Amino acid sequence: MQAIARANRVHKGKNNGLIVDYCGILKHLRKALATFAGVADAGHKRDARVNPARPENELLSDLDEAITFVRSFLRERGASLDDIIHNKGFERNAAILAAKEAANENDETRKRFEVMCREVFRKFKACINVKGLSRYRADYEAINIIYKSLQKDRQQADISDIIRQLHQVVDEAIVTKGDRVETETTAYDISKIDFERLRKEFDRSPAKKTTVQNLKSAIETRLKRLLIQNPLRTNFQSHYEQIVAEYNREKDRATIEQTFEALLRLVEELNEEEHRAIREGLDEESLAIFDLLKKPDLNKKEIQKIKDISVSLLKRLKEEKLRIDHWQEKEATRDAVRLSIYDFLWNEETGLPVEIYSEDEVTQKALEIFKHIYRVYPTIPSPFYENLASA
Repeated sequence: MQAIARANRVHKGKNNGLIVDYCGILKHLRKALATFAGVADAGHKRDARVNPARPENELLSDLDEAITFVRSFLRERGASLDDIIHNKGFERNAAILAAKEAANENDETRKRFEVMCREVFRKFKACINVKGLSRYRADYEAINIIYKSLQKDRQQADISDIIRQLHQVVDEAIVTKGDRVETETTAYDISKIDFERLRKEFDRSPAKKTTVQNLKSAIETRLKRLLIQNPLRTNFQSHYEQIVAEYNREKDRATIEQTFEALLRLVEELNEEEHRAIREGLDEESLAIFDLLKKPDLNKKEIQKIKDISVSLLKRLKEEKLRIDHWQEKEATRDAVRLSIYDFLWNEETGLPVEIYSEDEVTQKALEIFKHIYRVYPTIPSPFYENLASA
């Protein structure tokens, strides 16, 4: 019983174990359960004919039910699982796209569909050695194609590629391997977006909902990176959440064009933000320190002073305290970094101007910078900035 139970321990990505019975262990398990589980609490008799394995017909019935849920979900939204199973070529690709559009109606339907797919996968695995499973294999494989395509969209979502596809920009170098197409493309200049043209292209697209979901995924990835690099960019996150909330709340799907354009406008804002460091004469790392140190109503000379402090403080930390291996793990090294920041900002030569910043403000700024440093500099160079040029 212990051997079987251990193999069936579940965790993320594993719903059940697979027991191959070479020596009739199930027979012995039934006998043991009949012997040791024959008496329940308070002396009540329990049925000694205990069977730890579910009947095969029940397992297949559960699988059939899970597949039926997926079929019904797609059918209600104008898509068909059978079209994916039986069609070939362009017709099959169109059927897959229709299924993805059905799933991508909004965030709630996307999540619900993915849960139903995972339930099919789980129950299919539970039937792996059950006779009669083969008649469900085609359904399983079709559902798996849709699910994997949705996951691939999320993982590979790229704003430039989404815009390029809408503009029908096709690279000459295309290598086809079975159903897979690989392309070598140059980056799309987002600053040159022709919104009027893009609106017309989007209006003709057969995959509006999928395009919006892919664009959302790409923006979420970029936002996550930008927020980690600079904690004062939460206004972009709030703007994005507002767009998504309105999209999910609105029942009139005609507003999808407005959502798409709102997301693209946000992309423009993020693009501007990513180039702000250059306009300020800083790199992205120093910009984050500068944003944490600055305060309203500073004049031009004072702003330059804060920029110089930001660059110098980060340089000293990176040259000294942050080079200690695993500095975050020990209280002494953490305190050394915190104290170094505090002393630097209080120093008459290197620190914040005393006529502008009060004692409480300096203390608060030092704490905010330490939190930022702790989050983004587990090592030198920081893993959150070292690939910035290629991001």
